[in-house]
Amino acid sequence: MKINKRFIRTMIAILFLSGFVVVFAQSGLTRKAAIIKAINEAAQYSSEVLLDEEGKSRCDYHIINGRWYDYEPAWHTGQVIYGLVEAYRITQEPLYLEAAKAAGDWWTSLQIKDHPKLTGMLNAIHGDQIPYIVFATVSDGSAGLFELAKVTDNDHYADVATEAGAWMLEHMWVPEKRVFYDNIDARTGEVLKDWSPFWPDKENQQLFDVARPNNEGSLFKDMYEHTGNEKYRDIFVQLCDALVDYQDEYGLWMDFMPNDKESGYFHPRFNLWYAESLLEGYELTQNKAYLDAALKTARFYTRYQQGDGTFYYKNYVSGKINRKSICGSAVAFTGMLWLRLLQYGVGEEFEENIEKSVDWLLANQYPANHPDVNLAGGFFETRVRFIHDQVWIVNRDIATSFGLRFLTDYLRWFEKK
Repeated sequence: MKINKRFIRTMIAILFLSGFVVVFAQSGLTRKAAIIKAINEAAQYSSEVLLDEEGKSRCDYHIINGRWYDYEPAWHTGQVIYGLVEAYRITQEPLYLEAAKAAGDWWTSLQIKDHPKLTGMLNAIHGDQIPYIVFATVSDGSAGLFELAKVTDNDHYADVATEAGAWMLEHMWVPEKRVFYDNIDARTGEVLKDWSPFWPDKENQQLFDVARPNNEGSLFKDMYEHTGNEKYRDIFVQLCDALVDYQDEYGLWMDFMPNDKESGYFHPRFNLWYAESLLEGYELTQNKAYLDAALKTARFYTRYQQGDGTFYYKNYVSGKINRKSICGSAVAFTGMLWLRLLQYGVGEEFEENIEKSVDWLLANQYPANHPDVNLAGGFFETRVRFIHDQVWIVNRDIATSFGLRFLTDYLRWFEKK
């Protein structure tokens, strides 16, 4: 079916004009008060709407038919946990911590206990037509679990994540290339080493089609700090070294999906995760090569932030931008990266970009009294696709999760200025 681009642009315009995205205009509020208000409304939304009765993230909200759809729920739930923990640390609101704990209990309930090959692993099936367990679903989804363990003083959350990481290290590590295989067949327990479901039409797949550095979430650093086991520290450092070596002239990692080197498309968050993990590596080792590599990524992303702070979902190294989908999570994530570099003393050039990201989030938060309770209090992020001859325009939960992390980081920094 041919995509009607004019229809899509019209639908998005209608959403904006009908109040789905409300321009921030809180008269009488200081900047600090406005940020705290935004944090509380987003955290309440995360606690009461984004998480279902099991504690699982509802993931993607279909704006047209008013229904929620799963999409990589273990990863999305991990992001909600992280955002809620940070909101709790700022506000000390018990509701946020209780919701994070319920989500952590659901996440840890995915641990596999009775499979002949997968015992100890997490049943983190991607979904959305990818019926496989995905390494990064676990690794990046785990960061919030380690933070939840710290704030609750309950090691169970970190223990389950560590056991999953240990399984993946034993079965998925390719030491000579410093990468991990991406996918596992949940039925058989076999690691997919020759074919990736993310490239279903690609023949003659090579190692980098089925494996990546997979340092999202800095899992092995968290495992090292949780257990004290030097083996995990060594793996994390090897992954950081690999990222430095595999980084290209743009500051990206175009050899690895979900980037697409052939078309020049780069995923809006993927490269930011690797840059973030390099900053974790810098904090651990003080290796300046890691800081420099993250700085290179951060500088590249400034080219794609729009004048009002917007990031779009589809961008290309050529400079081309597809404006079909708006990526609020990238707005927040780049803000976190730029702010962290500023705090390390190498990011003064990003101050304007940081403020644009804050302003964008404040301007693009659904009001708490929005008539659709499925949106009220969340931050804006659309993904537009055609599925089964239907237009899918969803608002994604991750703008809210990343928005909470960024605004809490920013508030801490703002109060110290």
